Amino acid sequence: MAMLSMPFSSTPALNLRRVNRPYKYSGMAFASVNKETGTVGVRVTEGEGSLPKVVLTSPHGSEAEIYLFGGCITSWKVPSGKDLLFVRPDAVFNKKKPISGGIPHCFPQFGPGSIQQHGFARNMDWSVIDSENVEGNPAVTLMLKDGPYSHSMWDFGFQALYKVILNAKSISTELKITNTDSKPFSFTAALHSYFSASVTAASVKGLKGCKTLNKDPDPNNPIEGKEDRDVVTFPGFVDCIYLDAPDELQLDNGLGDVITIKNKNWSDTVLWNPHLQMEACYKDFVCVENAQIGNVKLEPKQSWTAKQHVSVG
Repeated sequence: MAMLSMPFSSTPALNLRRVNRPYKYSGMAFASVNKETGTVGVRVTEGEGSLPKVVLTSPHGSEAEIYLFGGCITSWKVPSGKDLLFVRPDAVFNKKKPISGGIPHCFPQFGPGSIQQHGFARNMDWSVIDSENVEGNPAVTLMLKDGPYSHSMWDFGFQALYKVILNAKSISTELKITNTDSKPFSFTAALHSYFSASVTAASVKGLKGCKTLNKDPDPNNPIEGKEDRDVVTFPGFVDCIYLDAPDELQLDNGLGDVITIKNKNWSDTVLWNPHLQMEACYKDFVCVENAQIGNVKLEPKQSWTAKQHVSVG
């Protein structure tokens, strides 16, 4: 899929308080930020490796960054300036591999399988198709469609829409997958969310009673079980799927923040920390991922939608 071109030097301005529709520019829906007046906005600028990224800035002082390569949210800063997401130090921004960290997409396959690990959505260029003001907060919608690269491994027509809304102390996403083919297809998916954390102090509440598929010690033969802990910690290598997980969890990142993770239609949760397999940075993050482990089957023209709302107290 071709990257939409965007001249980074000239940025048109738009006051969203007077205009209720997005401004179209170079094929992108685009609105600027005016920090002096507090106008909410969305802008496209140059990021690491000269890759285009979308920057959302709210009138409350929070900020988020989304790279069009992979549709990956790489930063979510609350008004204090603290970034609650984590990008690994080995992350590269050259399009030769997915961006390691933030909130990458896993689609149309979560984990290993018949195509590449975690699918191809995190390896393709998404495009900006809309920006808007949602109750005073900036929102952007990205789109991914099938192309020669995706057809080379998964021969179906599809459209993925990904809407991101930034609020004062929350970031919300909505992923909508539509079958644009003439034949049905099945997929799995996840948001592979990396949160900044002190791994020895981090914990997750809300998973007690869930059926588990524990990939430690053998990822190829997960052990079935049931979570009996009120508070799940990360004492070492952790790679565990929680089936039929609740729609709300609390992550204590061990850095003074309690993050609430709500979801709608993401059926499962995955906890992951690589421990000594990633010695350079494992102490600084935990992954708490909303996922769809079981296959979703879509007939032609059918859609599937899942939402995530992450907030900090």
